[in-house]
Amino acid sequence: MKTSKNKKKLLETVDTMKVYEVSDAIKMLKDNSFTKFDETLDIAIRLGIDTSKTDQNIKGVINLPNGTGKKIKVAVICSDELQEEAKKNGADIVGESELIENINNGQIDFDLLIATPDVMPKLGKVAKILGPKGLMPNPKLGTVSKDVALAVKNAKFGQVKFKN
Repeated sequence: MKTSKNKKKLLETVDTMKVYEVSDAIKMLKDNSFTKFDETLDIAIRLGIDTSKTDQNIKGVINLPNGTGKKIKVAVICSDELQEEAKKNGADIVGESELIENINNGQIDFDLLIATPDVMPKLGKVAKILGPKGLMPNPKLGTVSKDVALAVKNAKFGQVKFKN
């Protein structure tokens, strides 16, 4: 098997048998980067949990201090009074019944859907469309909220979902 110059250089600087602290490993990755683009880093952590037991599942969201670097398109389904507030805080698509109808017709041109609790019963008819795509709003993930402005700001700034 042929190894590139860059990979040979990297293998000389890294001890593959050593377990590194997270901060040291990230520093080493940054120091040994040879690409001309912003790289991403995926982290896998062994949690030692039994995923077949529902009380041991881990799921949530976290706000990253410097965002993700990605631009996401946020849609908000809420009552007419809150639509202007959502638009002011950066929502790309805002609506209620017409947006639900668009989703029902297969027009999903957003990355994240935020809804208020009062419109959740109306979303029931499109749950089979949104659920498999991972777009169904969920209170645990912060996508069902009475405070639409805060939910949109968090989503735009770099809120990340995590799960086991």
